[in-house]
Amino acid sequence: MLIVSGWIRVDPQVRDGYVAGCHRIVAAARTAPGCLDFVLAADPLEGDRITVYERWASDADLAAFRGSGPDPEQSAAILAADVHKYRVSAVESP
Repeated sequence: MLIVSGWIRVDPQVRDGYVAGCHRIVAAARTAPGCLDFVLAADPLEGDRITVYERWASDADLAAFRGSGPDPEQSAAILAADVHKYRVSAVESP
């Protein structure tokens, strides 16, 4: 299992529109083979921050969904990012 997690930063003036523009991507991801969870959410404390969280069954599933990545308009809006892929070796109840 893989987790992709972190944050991206965009201009605070466009953040809510950026997140709204990602609704179709989130919907597509959640129905993609191997997607266990997927969310892009506006941070409640920082006006320029978007939290990224994805959980995938395998590298192949993630790669099949990703394709070429964000479209050029989305990429251009990203001012900074800190997103990483984590490999999960065990799952337990909290």
